[in-house]
Amino acid sequence: MNKKIAFLFSILLCISQLVSAQTDPGCQGGDCPIDGGASLLVGAGIVYGMKKIRDNKKSRKDLKDTI
Repeated sequence: MNKKIAFLFSILLCISQLVSAQTDPGCQGGDCPIDGGASLLVGAGIVYGMKKIRDNKKSRKDLKDTI
């Protein structure tokens, strides 16, 4: 069993050397712009943070009302 795992590992290691990522031909010098997906993630993070803050304030208010 160990020989099979070692063989599979060596094959995967060799294949990873053959299949390497290439840069975008339209982007010279590595100064590619960030696509719209990153801005959507940042926006979703801000909205989620605002919701958590609002929920936290609401739960504190409810806690004060019960005391």
